[in-house]
Amino acid sequence: MVIMDFCQKMLLINLYFETVANSTLVTEFFLEIFAESWELRVLLSVLFLLLYLGSLLGNLTIVIATTVDQTLNTPMYFFLRNLSILDMCYVSVTVPNACVNSLTNHRSISVAGCAVQVFLVFFCACVEILFLTVMAQDRYVTICKPLLYPVIMNHQFCVQMTLASLFTSLIIAGVNTIKTFQLSFCCSNLVSQIFCDIPPLLRLSCSGTFNNKLLILLTLIVVTGSYFTLISISYVHILSTVLRVPVKGERGKAFSICVPHIIVVSVFFTSGAYVYLRIPVTSELVQQITLSVFYTVFLPFLNPIIYSLRNKQIKEAARKATLGFFFQSRI
Repeated sequence: MVIMDFCQKMLLINLYFETVANSTLVTEFFLEIFAESWELRVLLSVLFLLLYLGSLLGNLTIVIATTVDQTLNTPMYFFLRNLSILDMCYVSVTVPNACVNSLTNHRSISVAGCAVQVFLVFFCACVEILFLTVMAQDRYVTICKPLLYPVIMNHQFCVQMTLASLFTSLIIAGVNTIKTFQLSFCCSNLVSQIFCDIPPLLRLSCSGTFNNKLLILLTLIVVTGSYFTLISISYVHILSTVLRVPVKGERGKAFSICVPHIIVVSVFFTSGAYVYLRIPVTSELVQQITLSVFYTVFLPFLNPIIYSLRNKQIKEAARKATLGFFFQSRI
């Protein structure tokens, strides 16, 4: 009897180690595609490609306009140019691959490729948060401390904040990516997302994910929470300052500077935090993909529209750059 119990225990131990060994042999993941129907897949792929091209064109226009026009050589447009460059990279990480996968029905992605995509998505998201925070501080100094603006928002400070944002995001994204891919994956290798992201990967793990969820929660609290608080405090001060301005024209000008930024911050923080905070819950696939698309695809597309729609300087600079390019090409 004792021998039988011992044999059963040894068999269970062998099965356990075989499962763990098999879980580490996952060499590829399978991503979701836009739809099972070919017609709908083509329609959505064309829509996303148009959004992608529109995002590239809009952000590239801002980069060129703010670079060529010397009158836009200010900290506000410096950070706007950096945000546009980031958004072009951000949207390029996910959309082209998702469209190709859907059109060719090629769902597989290697573990290494998935890790790279997770890192780049997380890195771009962190940099976006930090850039939006610095842009909020720029607007705060512009409106609340205009006399000190040249001293506080000097070129050296702008460069330092940009490098600090990149370096901080590099560390945060690296730690979260490494921690995610230290897990064992054995339940399934079908990622319930059109690109590799941490929340759907955690649901595939057959090992304990408590530390990973805790790390993401701490990241959200420390990074998202603290910077969202800074942005909120900045706009509370801005609002109180603007409401004390007696001239309605100046008040409207201040609001036109701040409103686009508030819209971008609200959409980005809300959609991103919702997706990552719902890690313990198996959410609807369509809902999860839709919310993820908001902060990875639609915002890079909407940013140029939101920031330049009511900005006469950018529109004028873009017009001059376009005309200059057109006449040079004709010559």
